[in-house]
Amino acid sequence: MDYTLYALITLGGAIGALTRFIVSTWVYSKAETLFPWGTFAVNISGCFFIGLVYILSVELLVISPNMRTFLAVGFLGAYTTYSTFSLEILNLLKAGQIKLALLNSFGTLIAGLLAVWIGFLLARLIVR
Repeated sequence: MDYTLYALITLGGAIGALTRFIVSTWVYSKAETLFPWGTFAVNISGCFFIGLVYILSVELLVISPNMRTFLAVGFLGAYTTYSTFSLEILNLLKAGQIKLALLNSFGTLIAGLLAVWIGFLLARLIVR
């Protein structure tokens, strides 16, 4: 067991979760609309940052593996999983796996919506 990695993920996750709350709350306070701009801002900024971290750590090797774990798994994992989702789809596309990329994209969207709906139904059944 590598307790250093666990500590890095835990610390990054705590900071990422807090940052997500701060960023989304701030964005929501500036945008008075029904569109979920706070979540949108977090997801898109997370995608931007995971792109930076990936290239800097995997291709250019200027970020250490431990820092990559702290940033990508810990911080960005708690900040938004949408960034990892997008990176995985991009990597599938780069590998020529278009069918898998589409399956992941649409499968996650449809299965996610279905899972939320089932969660709604189950919660309502439990409370009744």
